[in-house]
Amino acid sequence: MIGESENLTGGDRSLEKSEPAASIRMTDIPDLAARRASEQRRIRMMMNAMRAEERAKLKGGEDAVAWVKEELCIGCDQCMIVCDDDAIELFDTPLASPIMNVDVNRKARVLRDPCTGCKLCVLACPTDAILMIDR
Repeated sequence: MIGESENLTGGDRSLEKSEPAASIRMTDIPDLAARRASEQRRIRMMMNAMRAEERAKLKGGEDAVAWVKEELCIGCDQCMIVCDDDAIELFDTPLASPIMNVDVNRKARVLRDPCTGCKLCVLACPTDAILMIDR
């Protein structure tokens, strides 16, 4: 016991002050910025490749039509903006939230007949609430 307390209280002076090694240096800000930019480019390329694969797998064309999952739709109208066929409309629905007191909540609805299956709405939806289904 006594030997242990001597090491903690001053018996061993090597733990009190340690000199930094001469070979260790801090990363400079320009080096850090360059490393971050390189990592951002790498991640962006990986994400774009993943998105391209997902886009390639999407159904589309005249045999498909867009479908909105209402529980995921936030009513942002991004799908309406990109739809060249005027196949999407927003409708009012009561908000199903006990916390927020909002009278009207908007949701997107796809009109089947004018929808050409171009997939632009699917790609524009920020919440992945729109998917393509068979007609």
